[in-house]
Amino acid sequence: MSGGSSRLSAVLMVALVPALLSLGLLSPADATVSSDRKAVIINGQRRILISGSIHYPRSTPEMWPDLIQKAKDGGLDVIQTYVFWNGHEPSPGQYYFEGRYDLVRFIKLVKQAGLYVHLRIGPYVCAEWNFGGFPIWLKYVPGISFRTDNGPFKIENEFGPLEYYGGAPAKSYANWAAQMAVGLKTGVPWVMCKQDDAPDPVLK
Repeated sequence: MSGGSSRLSAVLMVALVPALLSLGLLSPADATVSSDRKAVIINGQRRILISGSIHYPRSTPEMWPDLIQKAKDGGLDVIQTYVFWNGHEPSPGQYYFEGRYDLVRFIKLVKQAGLYVHLRIGPYVCAEWNFGGFPIWLKYVPGISFRTDNGPFKIENEFGPLEYYGGAPAKSYANWAAQMAVGLKTGVPWVMCKQDDAPDPVLK
């Protein structure tokens, strides 16, 4: 497994966002989503959105409609979930999006309920999930170093606490991640979790 192949695998996870946008799955139909320093703006109106997490692999597809409806009944506007890389690519280049890992089906159900999705693409997940959501084969990629400015790795989530200790290289890495995400031109705001100095226009 080469470092280049690993980078492509990580980029594949990022590519989920424009793919889902093209299917109309990241927001209800005809909604335009942007932001300013005060709020998320949906169809020209500032909104205060209440969100909660439903991690799709932790339940069965048969359970999803009820869980989503209960979330809506409880007052949520947004369902957030990580994307669990180790479940979707258990072996290099072998992808799995069925059963508990049918992410597209899950997002469609959220949309049908009239809610928004906050898709946390990771690939690192702070979710008490084995190996932080990294596929176990990733550690065997030659030259890889996790959660740092390392060519074979080169993607991040919830990096802020690590930046405090990493100094200038870590800050440069966070800036690279923000620029890469914005460069995808998905048409929806990007958020960096636990990132107090998130580069504009990424939201902290």
